[in-house]
Amino acid sequence: MRKIILLPLSLILVLLSSCASVEKHNYQVTKLHAVKHLHQDIDKVYEQLQRHHPHLYQFTSKAILDFKFDSLKKAIDEPMDSRTLYKQLAAVTKYVGQGHMSLSPPSKQFTRKERKALKGSKFDINNLDFEYLDEKLFIVNARGNDSVLINAEVLKVADETPQDLIKEYNKIIASDGYNTTFHNRVAGNRFLAYYVKDKGRFDSISFTLRNLDSIFIKSYKRVLKTDAMQLKKDSIKMDSLDALKKKLPKLTKSEKKAKKIKLKAERKYKRDHGFIYDRNEYTRNLKFVGKDSSVALLKIRGFTRGNYKNFYEESFKTIDSLKSEALIIDLRNNFGGRLKEITYLYSYLTDKNYTMINPSEVNTRFPLLKSLMSNTTPTGLKILGGLIAPIIAPIEYLKSSKKDGQLYYRFNSAKEKEPNSLNFKGKIYVLINGNSFSASSILSSKLDGDNRVTFVGEETGGAYNGTVAGMYKVYELPNTKVRARIGLAHIDAPHKITPDGYGVKPDVEILPSYEDRLNNTDPELDWVLEDLGKNNY
Repeated sequence: MRKIILLPLSLILVLLSSCASVEKHNYQVTKLHAVKHLHQDIDKVYEQLQRHHPHLYQFTSKAILDFKFDSLKKAIDEPMDSRTLYKQLAAVTKYVGQGHMSLSPPSKQFTRKERKALKGSKFDINNLDFEYLDEKLFIVNARGNDSVLINAEVLKVADETPQDLIKEYNKIIASDGYNTTFHNRVAGNRFLAYYVKDKGRFDSISFTLRNLDSIFIKSYKRVLKTDAMQLKKDSIKMDSLDALKKKLPKLTKSEKKAKKIKLKAERKYKRDHGFIYDRNEYTRNLKFVGKDSSVALLKIRGFTRGNYKNFYEESFKTIDSLKSEALIIDLRNNFGGRLKEITYLYSYLTDKNYTMINPSEVNTRFPLLKSLMSNTTPTGLKILGGLIAPIIAPIEYLKSSKKDGQLYYRFNSAKEKEPNSLNFKGKIYVLINGNSFSASSILSSKLDGDNRVTFVGEETGGAYNGTVAGMYKVYELPNTKVRARIGLAHIDAPHKITPDGYGVKPDVEILPSYEDRLNNTDPELDWVLEDLGKNNY
């Protein structure tokens, strides 16, 4: 009997403890912090950067960076909340000049009951994608019923203009080196993410939009799962319900088998092409343009999802079988991803042995363990990390080496590779813009250094001479709970340019306009097709 009573009591204590923890966290991140504690957090983030960041003073000297951190501390002479510190601190850390190094304000936590209510909630604002061109923020893509809003210009977000908001966001957006193309591009592409960082979580929002000659207000509200289900139920007519109740005809054995084979093939196709379920689009697409499939167009939205080996193998087999004479690789708005993927893709773009990246400069022989043991890592994962550390540590040690006083870590992509037998030997064009970042920029640097392609578009947001990424330590500041994501390895292709701090620049610079979007034209792609037409492809 005592055990029966103690069990519910223990569960109640856990629940009460959880609620108290949530309440404490939410108070911590919304209250005004004492100046002393704000200064402590500023010192902590700079200390973490100095300890872990291998290229901290590459673009801003130590003297200047010291001055900026000290000036921030001197300027803070009254209490402030966590979000305000985040904005002021991010305006300083951006001078590190590394787009992967970022700060995030703390978020409100929810009780178990609140999480349950929010699970499966619907917020149709997530169906919108934005772009910023010609100092105009507009809806470049919309899923579902909002497709009619494509190309509508955003005049106001609540009571603020997007121009004023983006001007503020650009003060805290870090790019690689001295690059500027990344700022407006990413501020438009990730507008809602920056808005949430600025304002905090919201459950409703309104936009003042202009579509053609019409100006109107479009409002969005988060709908909880229970409400969404009720709305759906109310929208279904009774005769529809009757129709649903009717039994579907029973499938024969052969039909069931055919259906199973079809579903399996569909799953494989989605996996290989990196299907993004919440966006209903593929990460990788191959299609053919021009006469007789003479020009292959490979659109890659990122190097993060799915079985890329299957996709590239099948794609280049198809390109080879159709005897395509030119290849266009579209890396616009590709924020990067896996080193292994760009290394594998490059094997189809060269006929020589190659090394994708150099050994990476690091500040520790054990970057993976450093990443795993961040103070933001859940306790269970830390315990697991401690248990497997005796296995990981020797592997990491063997991957690292010291030369001229500098530690280096060798990723697999730093090993020499052989070209694929199906490597493409024709003319290659690569489309780039300010959102071509990280791995897509490293791939572009390698291609440019090997004089393999013609670049069309805009300077990449990622630096030509490399970036600090690979693995990260995510450190939470003790008082304000602001989080800092710090890269642990300098990743760079073998080729270098001077001056340092800029991206891969296009051979042919073409900047799209808002008018292009309204007319559904793609000036970068159009130029390539026109150039190919001149050469009779």
